[in-house]
Amino acid sequence: MSLVEIKDLKMHFPIRAGVLQRPVGWVRAVDGVSLAINEGETLGLVGESGCGKTTLGRTILRLIEPTAGEIHFDGEDITRLDGAALKPFRRKAQMIFQDPYGSLNPRMTIGNIIAEPLRIHKLCANKNEERDRVTELLRSVGLAPEHARRYPHEFSGGQRQRIGIARALAVQPKFIVCDEPVSALDVSVQAQIINLLQELQEKFKLTYLFIAHDLAVVEHISDRVLVMYFGKIVEEASAADIYNDPIHPYTKALLSAVPTVDLARKPPRMIWPPEGTTPEQARASLQEKALTRREASPNHWVLEESA
Repeated sequence: MSLVEIKDLKMHFPIRAGVLQRPVGWVRAVDGVSLAINEGETLGLVGESGCGKTTLGRTILRLIEPTAGEIHFDGEDITRLDGAALKPFRRKAQMIFQDPYGSLNPRMTIGNIIAEPLRIHKLCANKNEERDRVTELLRSVGLAPEHARRYPHEFSGGQRQRIGIARALAVQPKFIVCDEPVSALDVSVQAQIINLLQELQEKFKLTYLFIAHDLAVVEHISDRVLVMYFGKIVEEASAADIYNDPIHPYTKALLSAVPTVDLARKPPRMIWPPEGTTPEQARASLQEKALTRREASPNHWVLEESA
């Protein structure tokens, strides 16, 4: 069953110029994306920097208002909800941010950072219940109860990301957008955070949209993978199919750039877009040509030019 379903979602940002800052064009950060995320699964979203991954995640959570399209969550169309009507959705869907340093308020103690969503949604009857809930959340992410009295600057990057995860879990969400949650961390710490996310998913029956540019991490954690290129999903398949049998040239180029010690398994280096084609030309080609979504094999979809 699909927990999240989006249809033809678009997020276009105006390009402004001149003294009056009038729009002279548009950046199509998300350009007609449709996808479904099944309950309990981890859907990986990969692509190079600037392809629209984070914008898509934030738009699904209504942190950015979409230009067009529909967002359905748990059977409800949340696209046009606002104000108090959107508050129940805010409790069910949360985000783990990329930057463990910038995403925590340096003037608040860790206890208050984690307790803030509990207060906003009025989930605790009194201070004692709130303190017990904060202690429980800290322990669930591998931190000690006494850490609640400290401030963010007293923690390492990995510990700060654990605090961000605890904050996201505070309201007992069903769906979490993980926006490159390990990209700012050391390699050894990345593995710890990935393992923690998998343990929490199993324990709390969570559904993840896992955004990353590190394909090795995505392969490890994801059930299915979407490949994003200039605001469009160019390929969609199970993690095994994406890594063993990529079809779109951009997917092949991404995989060929992944470092590996197994040279026999490493695919030949591929460049995309082809030499002689600028990124601007590649973007224009992708956004202006008629494209169709073809099922190349069962549950393996690729975006191609229409015949």
